[in-house]
Amino acid sequence: MTQNIHKAWLGLSQPSFLYIFVDMKRIGYIAAAALTLTACNINKDFIEGPTLESPSRTKVVQISDEYSRNSFLVKIKQGSDESTLEGLRNAGATHIERLFRENPARKDLECQFGLDRWYMVELGEDAVLDDVIMSAAEFESISMVEYNSIAKKASDCIVYPCEDPEPATKAEGSDLPFNDPRLVDQWHYYNQGNALVSQTVKKGADINVLNVWKTLTAGDPSIIVAVVDEGVKHTHKDLIDNMWKNSREIPNNGIDDDGNGYVDDIYGYNFVDDGPITWANDGDTGHGTHCAGVIAAVNNNGTGVSGVAGGTGNGDGCRIMSCQIFSGEDGGGASQVAKAIKYAADNGASIISCSFGYTTPMASDNAYIRNQGSAEIDAIHYFEACRNNPVLDGNIAIFAAGNEGHDYAHYPGAFHDIISVTAFGPDYLPTYYTNYGPGCNIVAPGGEAYQARSFKGLVLSTVPSELVQIQETTSSKGNDYGYMQGTSMACPHMSGIVALALSYAKKIGKTYTVQEFKNMIMTSANDLDSKLNGMKKYAYYQKDLDLGKFFHKLGTGAIDTWQLMMQIEGIPSIIAECGREQWLDISPYFGTASTSLTYLSVEVSDADKAALGLAADPYIKYGRLYVHPTKMGSGKIKVRVVGGGDTLGGGDNPPGGMEVTQEISIIAREFKSQNGGWL
Repeated sequence: MTQNIHKAWLGLSQPSFLYIFVDMKRIGYIAAAALTLTACNINKDFIEGPTLESPSRTKVVQISDEYSRNSFLVKIKQGSDESTLEGLRNAGATHIERLFRENPARKDLECQFGLDRWYMVELGEDAVLDDVIMSAAEFESISMVEYNSIAKKASDCIVYPCEDPEPATKAEGSDLPFNDPRLVDQWHYYNQGNALVSQTVKKGADINVLNVWKTLTAGDPSIIVAVVDEGVKHTHKDLIDNMWKNSREIPNNGIDDDGNGYVDDIYGYNFVDDGPITWANDGDTGHGTHCAGVIAAVNNNGTGVSGVAGGTGNGDGCRIMSCQIFSGEDGGGASQVAKAIKYAADNGASIISCSFGYTTPMASDNAYIRNQGSAEIDAIHYFEACRNNPVLDGNIAIFAAGNEGHDYAHYPGAFHDIISVTAFGPDYLPTYYTNYGPGCNIVAPGGEAYQARSFKGLVLSTVPSELVQIQETTSSKGNDYGYMQGTSMACPHMSGIVALALSYAKKIGKTYTVQEFKNMIMTSANDLDSKLNGMKKYAYYQKDLDLGKFFHKLGTGAIDTWQLMMQIEGIPSIIAECGREQWLDISPYFGTASTSLTYLSVEVSDADKAALGLAADPYIKYGRLYVHPTKMGSGKIKVRVVGGGDTLGGGDNPPGGMEVTQEISIIAREFKSQNGGWL
């Protein structure tokens, strides 16, 4: 077995390739730039293909320069049937079959997005792939021919072990709502500015989820997130209770009990080996299990870590479905990706979390993909059109933007209507590896170790202990927790937040279209542009990071979980600076006459007062709200005002105005940008 988990300083990454960026117009990509890819081996049946200078072929879709040498995909024209493909056998095809398994309940949707017209073509050993593809493109009945491209994980796939995952006592973190012992090390949820994480750590550089957990929601078991990745270790003690389970299937009997076309698909399905989920084959890295833990590791179970939507320990966490597209050194093909996404749609997932992508420039050309199409895009659009929850009229797809330092996102996340997530570190600044620019929509914690030889600035989550191979003297040998970095980690943060948002919307009875919900996600962000000045200094790398190149290229900013929940409630949010007295303008919520209104009261619950650490009760004077938060946090206040006079009317009172009530959300941060912290 390869050594997938290393006990080593993160400084082992050589500076000579940390900052090699690829011009989007180049034909290939520089192999040394694959810092984020080298630990993830590609399928031995996949080869390097022709360059971008290959002749234009109007029917042929080539998403990547690495693809299968013994299979490809075709889409037949509407009205054609499978018999029109028989001529491919003369060109070298040995087997032709439907790519997607039919779901009778959604046959109309399958036809709408053309899933019923996609086929997989397998070749014999003597067939020349390019020749057969060109022959297929000449068929009148074929509308599209797609290379079976290979995707790569958006992480370096190196795990750094958590040496003491379950200490006897917690030395800090008394304000935390859950008893998971290593929640104190998950700065990405609640960043207290611990210098052990980084010398440049910033309080509040997190997803602002703490008071969401405490007062609003921590998940809902009806909300299912499909992890399209390596297999998830469903027996993991911190995941098993939050795994989706196919109750219609009898485990390990070798029979397709529910008739969905998949045998023994209990916790999901392995689309590489065509069987049950695996996670400890030679070449596996723990990538899928790590992403799953970020989304929904079981909260408040006194074990290990917490997950963004992991519930409160009462069986109320969101559920994880494992849709396996990588297995050891194999997998990642477009055919496996497309089938996994359709499986997620047909089996109840509301979110797909996809920490992978195709890494060459051709995969980031929206016009090319939009005009040509692909099996993956058809599957994603089918997924988003399926309704698997009571909140939306469809589902949400979330992808990692990629880790090559490119000034564009990688496909499929680069596609214009898919959420693509970039990464910030514990300093609330973009990481050295993250992609940025066109196609990059929003930023979430991806982790980064710098300034000190430590891995605590990475993202801590679940990993399979079977893959831990470290020095025998290390106390952590065989534990199920570790640190990783990448937009691979940013993606499941976003997926977990969206799962929380769906849980909360369901709880309070709100419904939306998918586009309305995407709009709320994208506008629930804190500004990063105001921080992008000068150089980001690294103590152990030879080259510092120019922050200016990220200006206006990180989408709408850094995701804020509390803001998203307030948008669901319809409550406006104001950013306050932690640690000082201040007067906040409330005219956007009460109009330009706010300075002359009569205010009856400002109310705040004890829980919200504690969450903000208010040094005094808030009040209003001259139309401005006085607050003095001493803690980073989020809370709501209720303002009562007279509308239409100086006193209230009604009852025995003389004529007067009506009572108007407005709730306002206060978000206390260590810093406040020029635009108030929002977009």
